Amino acid sequence: MRPITQQPALGRDILRLPLVGRLLRHRHGRLALQALLTLGALALIMDGFVGPQSAARNLATVTPWVHLRGLVVIVLLLAGNLFCMGCPFTLPRSLAKRLSRRGRRFPQRLRNKWLAIFSLFALFFLYEYLDLWASPWLTAWLIIAYFVGAFALEAIFTESAFCKYICPLGSFNMVYSTLSPARIAVKSPDICASCVGRECVNGSYAPQPVIRLDDIPGGVPGETRQIEVAHGPRGTLGCGTELFAPQIRSNLDCTQCLDCVRACPHDNVSLFTRTPGAELNLAGSWPQRWDLSLLAVALSFMGLSNAFGMAPPYYALQEWLALSLGITSEFVVLLLIFAAGNLLLPLAASVAAAWLSRGATGFQKRDSLRDTVAAFAPAFAPVGFGIWFAHYSFHLLVGPGLIVPVIQEFLGGVGDWGRWSFSLDAGLIGLLQLAVLLVGFFWSLRLAQKAALRLYRRKALLGLLPWALVYLLLMLAAWQIFTLPMEMRGTLALFG
Repeated sequence: MRPITQQPALGRDILRLPLVGRLLRHRHGRLALQALLTLGALALIMDGFVGPQSAARNLATVTPWVHLRGLVVIVLLLAGNLFCMGCPFTLPRSLAKRLSRRGRRFPQRLRNKWLAIFSLFALFFLYEYLDLWASPWLTAWLIIAYFVGAFALEAIFTESAFCKYICPLGSFNMVYSTLSPARIAVKSPDICASCVGRECVNGSYAPQPVIRLDDIPGGVPGETRQIEVAHGPRGTLGCGTELFAPQIRSNLDCTQCLDCVRACPHDNVSLFTRTPGAELNLAGSWPQRWDLSLLAVALSFMGLSNAFGMAPPYYALQEWLALSLGITSEFVVLLLIFAAGNLLLPLAASVAAAWLSRGATGFQKRDSLRDTVAAFAPAFAPVGFGIWFAHYSFHLLVGPGLIVPVIQEFLGGVGDWGRWSFSLDAGLIGLLQLAVLLVGFFWSLRLAQKAALRLYRRKALLGLLPWALVYLLLMLAAWQIFTLPMEMRGTLALFG
């Protein structure tokens, strides 16, 4: 299979908008957002350690486990990866990068998404095993661990290894930002071809001032003009995940930090609108690798198991396994359930669907299992996101005002719980969940249909059916879970 390398059509330049664009382009635009979120993170740590250890009354548990997750999926869909842009954990990046300029590269064998899959698995497992949603103290320690881990890896390695290869939150955001209506792109590939320093990826920082002259294409074909390019101590860092702007075809690995925009001396890189999920329609946008494909597939199944862990059948399954296998350790029982649901099941489902597609169409020799899975893996993004959106929006909408009295008590006042303990109508929330699940399923089905047409032409329907069945089962299983009573984590004390 030869990947097609066409670029998705781009729309409006977001950075040319009057107010938002000026703020985002500003040298300290990202810093302002990071500083705000860092203050919030410090407040969570403080309340987690010294505040009430009731999950429903503490900022450390209510904010990340109830409200922030719901807001993140909404923002991802509407605007893109804004959380990574304002990520407080990378605020010390400039200092760390000064330390790492003579550092080493991240090990070659680890420059993939296997660590990201493992970190996502570990986070969801510990969330369930340690009841992180119920422990402000442990959640505060988790936030501290994020700060320490991000800074240490930024200081040791020359690229942003934490963001690109390890961070579970970043991996989640990057996969589902592929659905967003915004993407980094260049205005003129010709200017990039004549750029000497490639500041978008290398940055413009230098210990001592350096000036270079670049000959770039002018306004008239065949003519060039000289541009003075300055590097120095006030220079801007380049792309932390080492993306070369004119070669970007996907939001994968892009933290949307806009460092490439600020570093480009030719004002040739910007943030553009696009058709939501445009890259998922194009073969070649995602590399054909097992790790990347299974990351997208596994995230869909993790969304299902994360929701399942809050429904009554989950506890029945735990008890049945303990009795049937004679296991007395909760750790072992949970590990078995999570390994099966989050690792083995997505691997088995994707390999089985690929094997059936190849067999039904007669293309076993032409297409490898890896390439077949890679062709259909992007189609897991919509159905997976639909599952996560339905789950996280439920927790957000069932108590949208609860953050207010928690903040009131954190600031030393009296929480007005009676006024803010309201919930949206359960029937309306259920309709919203069903709607996003259906949209996600049909969107995935459409993407898979296009992939099948590219690969199998007149036999596309035969090649599509195994994948359509996987998407359908994911959607139906999610809907079945959401019709069950769900544990009101973080709001149990208020809603019973």
